[in-house]
Amino acid sequence: MSHKIISTDKAPAAIGPYSQATVHNKIVYCSGQIALDPVKNEIIDDGVKEQSAQVMKNLGKVLEEAGSGFDKVLRCTIFLDSMNDFPVVNEVYGSYFTGNLPARETVAVETLPKNVLVEISCIAYI
Repeated sequence: MSHKIISTDKAPAAIGPYSQATVHNKIVYCSGQIALDPVKNEIIDDGVKEQSAQVMKNLGKVLEEAGSGFDKVLRCTIFLDSMNDFPVVNEVYGSYFTGNLPARETVAVETLPKNVLVEISCIAYI
């Protein structure tokens, strides 16, 4: 069975050789989203809380285009510029999930694309 490429203009376009998401066997593999405003094509630069909210909004639009949603997320990976931002990111992230929570990992990295403070990817089902 082949896979389907997911693309929506309601989330930032890929800034490299990748897709916003792919679907295979009813599993959605979402690429990492950063705090890029899809309309202005500019980074939200108001701090980690605002960046986290934009990341989750972008991720939600990609999931929606794939026919999924936050209630069907199986696993997330959070990449942080600094673990000092973890409590704030965790609060914003947590507001998008209720009931059965997805598996998750959080890692601090040296630098993220466009020097953002947070990037989040996920795997969900349809």
